[in-house]
Amino acid sequence: MLLLTPFLQQINIEDKIQNAPDKGYEIGVFIGSMLPFVVLVLLAYSIYRYNKKKNQ
Repeated sequence: MLLLTPFLQQINIEDKIQNAPDKGYEIGVFIGSMLPFVVLVLLAYSIYRYNKKKNQ
């Protein structure tokens, strides 16, 4: 259950950006919010490519 806790927490990105000390923090929040999606897309593509080569 401890592993699922970060996925279940709601993060208010707009609130973090408004309370940010500088613009560098805003860039970090943006990268941190996009990183999980990029990792999932790369994982899905690698699985697709592996299965495509395996079938040929």
